[in-house]
Amino acid sequence: MNVLLDELDVGPEHWSRAPRQVSVALTNACDLACSFCYAPKRPAVLDVDRVAAWAVELASAGCLGVGFGGGEPTLYRRLPQLCREITSTTHLALTLTTHGQRWTPKLVRELSGNVHFVRVSIDGVGSVYEQIRGRSFADVSRRVELIASAFPLGVNTVVNSAVLPTLDEVAAFAVSHGALELLLLPQQPTRLLPGADDDVVAALRDWIHGYRGPLRLAIGAAPDSGDLVGLPVADPLPGEVGLRSYAHVDASGWLRRSSYDTDGVPVGTGGVLASLDRLAAIDAGQAGLRGKA
Repeated sequence: MNVLLDELDVGPEHWSRAPRQVSVALTNACDLACSFCYAPKRPAVLDVDRVAAWAVELASAGCLGVGFGGGEPTLYRRLPQLCREITSTTHLALTLTTHGQRWTPKLVRELSGNVHFVRVSIDGVGSVYEQIRGRSFADVSRRVELIASAFPLGVNTVVNSAVLPTLDEVAAFAVSHGALELLLLPQQPTRLLPGADDDVVAALRDWIHGYRGPLRLAIGAAPDSGDLVGLPVADPLPGEVGLRSYAHVDASGWLRRSSYDTDGVPVGTGGVLASLDRLAAIDAGQAGLRGKA
């Protein structure tokens, strides 16, 4: 259902205090070693009770959803317990982003009813996927089928020069497994690799314009820029930007503007909202300095 409310001006003082969506890296642990991965490689893991308390705090302040990632969230030992706790104590929509390789019928049973959407990272198909991920494409295909049997499914794809020629096949794979969405993520620069160059971004833009399939397409913005590779997008809440829209908590317990961001503030005993206020104050101070420059 789409609802457009444009005759009523709701002042910022009436907006929800929490971001609409918060992502949480439960752990930095991952059993893959993708070269384009931007996640920190230092060991870190969040306490389950701490995350559950944050979820209650965010829900009470108007947050709509929490997404768990990592690292690889299925390596988080108390993942089923945490998901049950959140769905039983809050109204939050709970999503997972996973490489999909560790899913079993047992894990599906443990998470069923407590996870509302699962995003699986599929970067290319066949040998392209296997070169990037170092795992069997046939195996992940079977596991995606297992996931799709129990949860609404999305596919995430990091787009670089190797993956770009396979986008038609990635989209076909997603459709054949019942995916509802294809999230396209232009590769971001890491310690090992540069980000997607102008040619890749331009070709991705052309592919999106030319796509006529049934999948809903989504695009990831570059950090701090809001750049959606020059594409027009629907923004139902144009005033709610930055931390009003989205925030990220890493596996060390630091609140950041996005999972790509290297700056942030620790989430202390005051909770997530207090840290949001601190980070917003930092942003406001920096904006004031830029205005005086």
